[in-house]
Amino acid sequence: MKRKDTVKLISADEMEFVIDKDAVMVSQTIRNLLTSPGGFAETKLGEVTFPEISAVILERICQYFYWALQYSRGKETEFHIEPELTLELMMAANYLHT
Repeated sequence: MKRKDTVKLISADEMEFVIDKDAVMVSQTIRNLLTSPGGFAETKLGEVTFPEISAVILERICQYFYWALQYSRGKETEFHIEPELTLELMMAANYLHT
């Protein structure tokens, strides 16, 4: 997979997640950062840093991106959310418009 086909997401605790660009585009916020004109650093570097999102939550968000992409293509499966992560995931999802 070519670098331009992936995006690096960096958590508050500096963990890096490299995921397919198709999957990350599930997020309206990230899509806007990567596709808007104006020379955003995220567009040039292909990476987005989230200073308020922990690695645990960002990993789960990445999993959700892949799940949502599969769901949009007709694969209907459940996406289980652990109760102890619910609040943080909801706040992150709100920010990311997912």
